[in-house]
Amino acid sequence: MPPVAKLQSKRARRVGKTLTKAKAQKQESRHQLIQSKPARSKAVSSKPQFLTSPDLKKISWLIHGFSTRPGGVSTAFGGHSLNLGFPKPGVAKSDKRSQNSRSSDSRVNVAQNRELLLRAVDATTGSKSHREYLWPLVTLRQVHSDVIHVVTSGEPGSLSGDGMITNVPGIVLGILTADCFPILLVDKKTRAVGAFHAGWGGTLQRIVEKGVGAMRREFGSRPQDIHAAIGPGIQKCCYEVGDEFPAKFEAQFAYAADLFHEIKDSYSVQMKYPMLFMNQRAPGHGDLCIKQHLDLQEGNRRQLLDAGVPARQITPLADCTACDTKKFFSHRAEHGHAGRMMAVIGIRK
Repeated sequence: MPPVAKLQSKRARRVGKTLTKAKAQKQESRHQLIQSKPARSKAVSSKPQFLTSPDLKKISWLIHGFSTRPGGVSTAFGGHSLNLGFPKPGVAKSDKRSQNSRSSDSRVNVAQNRELLLRAVDATTGSKSHREYLWPLVTLRQVHSDVIHVVTSGEPGSLSGDGMITNVPGIVLGILTADCFPILLVDKKTRAVGAFHAGWGGTLQRIVEKGVGAMRREFGSRPQDIHAAIGPGIQKCCYEVGDEFPAKFEAQFAYAADLFHEIKDSYSVQMKYPMLFMNQRAPGHGDLCIKQHLDLQEGNRRQLLDAGVPARQITPLADCTACDTKKFFSHRAEHGHAGRMMAVIGIRK
């Protein structure tokens, strides 16, 4: 073989080996990328988890649900969570205040989470063979009041208050919570629904009791035809309130004494402030620290009873948001740095 041909042959072998090595590295890199994709996809696209009322679930024309924490795309509150509260306007992520509120999330994430929830509860029109449309979601700026809005369209404009009622199919009413109680009402006879936000302020102002009255006035609903579900909230085990609260509730409710529970706990205070317990009294005879705990869920159940809703048609969910922050957002247990859950309800067309 001529010298030139030998040289070209050696070069060809070197180039071939280089190409083979590069191809192998490319295939290995591609294999690693393919292996890593499913784990990322699984974490981001997991389905939202939500709770339902066994009683309301029996109503064929109704969609409803109480969202929980897992299953969304938000990462501002640890892992991937289903935060459904938009960031507060006027607070930047770099602002220190945003570290203690849902402002640390993005509007894009929240919008995607809301879409995930609507699909999960089947608030859609269409099918796989036709284009699918999400029902319009109506929310309001919640202000711990007794203001209730009658919703007649999917675009009612900006609303401020703590309750909504409607008899229009294809609209979703949504209430945000992170310890306060969401309450859903359904009139099986007139096909009307309501959604209410009951913190201590709304409860004190009888928001859900007035909600029953609003449904009666607007839609002719009779209390005996209404079914109610009280969703997850901060239960009496965790809801410590100030000493001024009993007097506030006693001024409004004859049954106020049934809503408060005294918890005697001196140990935690003694560990934090030992000097307060240094006195000449015998051990075990010092002053006890008595804490007041409020049962908001029972307060709203009693309001429904007073409004005429039968006890058998009221379903209170036992979940406590402050006890289980893996499953729920809790403003109190997480010291303000919490997302928002949503209770939704709507009428099928």
